Amino acid sequence: MNKSDFYFELPEELIAQSPIEHREQSRLLTMDRVSGVIGHHHFYELPNFLRKGDCLVLNDSRVIPARLLGKKETGGAVEIVLLREISAIERREAQFATTWECLARPGRKIKKGTKLIFGNGELTALVIKETEGGNRFIEFYYDGIFLEVLEKLGKMPLPPYIYEELEDGERYQTVYSKVSGSAAAPTAGLHFTNELLDELAAKGVVIRYITLHVGLGTFRPVKARSIKDHKMHAEYFIIPEDTASAVNDVRANGGRVVAVGTTSCRALESCADENGRVLPFSGFTEIFIYPGYKYKAIDGLITNFHLPESTLIMLVSAFCGRENTLNAYKQAIENRYRFFSFGDAMLIV
Repeated sequence: MNKSDFYFELPEELIAQSPIEHREQSRLLTMDRVSGVIGHHHFYELPNFLRKGDCLVLNDSRVIPARLLGKKETGGAVEIVLLREISAIERREAQFATTWECLARPGRKIKKGTKLIFGNGELTALVIKETEGGNRFIEFYYDGIFLEVLEKLGKMPLPPYIYEELEDGERYQTVYSKVSGSAAAPTAGLHFTNELLDELAAKGVVIRYITLHVGLGTFRPVKARSIKDHKMHAEYFIIPEDTASAVNDVRANGGRVVAVGTTSCRALESCADENGRVLPFSGFTEIFIYPGYKYKAIDGLITNFHLPESTLIMLVSAFCGRENTLNAYKQAIENRYRFFSFGDAMLIV
C-alpha cells in the first residue's frame, strides 16, 4: 500500500487550536469495526458503550516541558525540543549532565561543538553529535534536578499545527498523568476526567495503566511512497505485571480490552504473543501497525482524529479497515468534528 491511500482533504478550520472548556464535553464518534456503522455522541456518554468486565488501558506518561528557547554562546536564537534521553552522568559535585537526542532549529547553524545557553545560564549545553536524520545529540549541564530546571525554563512542545500558546499547561496533560518523559501528549486520554473514570469503575470497567513515553517520531511524516519502507522511531514503554494480568484475565472471561490511544495500543501489541496473551515488559518498541497487521491484544480503540497519510491513521485502518476509517473521517468532516490533538474522539469496537 502507498501513503497516498490514506490521504483525505481536511479543512484547516477543523484543526482544533485549543482544548474545549470541559474535557468530557468533546464529541465522540462511535463505529462498529466490522460493519462500519457510525453514531454521533459526546465523550461523557462513554460508559454507555462499555460493559462490566471490559478493561480500559490508559497511558500514564506525562509530558515534560521539552521545548527550550535559548541562544548560541556566540549569539543567535535557537529552539531545542528534547526527544529522548540518552544518558545522565555526574560531572562534579552538585553539577550534573544529561544527554538527549533533540530537534534543533535553525539546524544549519547548530553544528557539532556549538555551545548553547538557556535562561540566565541556569542551563547550558554542548552539541556533541549530528545524526543522519538531522537531529542532534546535546549534552546539558545544570545544578540540582533536571526536571525542575525544565519546569522553570521549558515550554510545552505543542504540535506544529497548533499556533496558539497554551495558557494552562495541564490541559496538555491527562488527569492521570504520572510518569514524566513524553515529548507529546497521549491525546486520546485528554477527554477523561476523574469523575468519568470513577463512573466507569463503578460500572465494573477494569482500569489499568501502561507507560509509553511519546516521542515526536510518532508524528514524523511518512516520506516513503510505499508505507512498508517507513521506519518508526523507538519509544520506551512499560507494561506492569498487574496490567498484563488484568488484560489477560478480562479476555479469558469474555471481556473486551479497549486501548485508550494509539500509544496504549502499540504497547500492548508489542508484548502480545500469538494467542493474544500480554506479557509484562519494559524496553523499546518500533512496531509499525498498518493494514494487513493481525491484532492480538485489543478489542477496542479510543483515538482522536489524525493527520492524513500519518502512521496513526494507518494503525486505525489496520484495526477497522481502510474504507471504514476513511468513511468515518468523511462523516466527521461533514459533521464538523474537531481534529488532531485538542480535537474530538472516536470509539471503535
